[in-house]
Amino acid sequence: MAKLVLQNPVQRWERHAITYDDGEARTAELETIPDRSRTILAENDSPDVGFRYSVNPYRGCYHGCAYCYARPSHEYLSLGAGTDFERRIVYKPEAAALLREAFDAPRWRGELVAFSGVTDCYQPLESRLGLTRACLEVCAEYKNPVAVITKSPLVERDVDVLADLATRARARVAVSIPFAREEHARALEPFVTTPARRLRTIERLAAAGVPVGVSVSPVVPGLSDDGIPDVLRRAADAGASFAFYVVLRLPGPVREVFEARLREALPLRADRVLARLRDVFDGKLYDARFGARQAGSGPYARAIEALFARAAERHGLRHGEASYVDVGETTFARPRGQLSLF
Repeated sequence: MAKLVLQNPVQRWERHAITYDDGEARTAELETIPDRSRTILAENDSPDVGFRYSVNPYRGCYHGCAYCYARPSHEYLSLGAGTDFERRIVYKPEAAALLREAFDAPRWRGELVAFSGVTDCYQPLESRLGLTRACLEVCAEYKNPVAVITKSPLVERDVDVLADLATRARARVAVSIPFAREEHARALEPFVTTPARRLRTIERLAAAGVPVGVSVSPVVPGLSDDGIPDVLRRAADAGASFAFYVVLRLPGPVREVFEARLREALPLRADRVLARLRDVFDGKLYDARFGARQAGSGPYARAIEALFARAAERHGLRHGEASYVDVGETTFARPRGQLSLF
């Protein structure tokens, strides 16, 4: 595979921007940057997100999905939302120790922790650093409920910890499969394994007793919505027990990255996709309002919702985000010799 060429949207908060003539941009090599943050739990108060706390061992993501809504977060690090986001990966070497410290704090009440709220916790760097596994081991030690979402088969490596959590606490894994057709996945998720391989991950997690489902996210109107029933059927056949979706979101510089990739990789579908996206968001390419940003509004958005619900029910899948985060009574308990929750 050809090397990526450095290409970032203009940074919103920078006074100067670097541009390159054709053929002069340098290649974007993988660079890892340690993050010495002293806390690990990110707190979310968005009314349309079903979990309050998440752990993000990594910022930026090697998967390079053109649609990733997390791209603007790299700009807060004075990095770009394009290839910087894909190849300049920030990692938190003390993640597990910081999570144990958070769980030991008297104020922690055993709420569900999501892995991750921003970028994939099983991106390729995890195979070397093992930060996500170390954090899951802390969760197992404290019997703290967890929810994981990933595109990567690397999650299979941790099936022992996840199965233990599912038995003694509460754990769920959602495998992200936005596209039924491999060529569409390859176009917009260039460094992610195929949909068929991700279905095998569902099968292997289910066989190990780990509650697993499918996230058909994002739904790309005009490109992937007609494949929803196929994805749900295949996921159910593989052992998925729940399903949910989020409509494509294009905040800030994500629009530029997504549209450029779409026109380059799928030029005959680009105008249709953008037109359908405007149908979903009342004439705009994105609506940032709570309640609208995840699902859209209007007849086309309602048609996607109805299609998803009918297909999920046909295949016996619980559907909606609540089926993934499964918020309920906590199983949290500090190990003997430490402060008790009760």
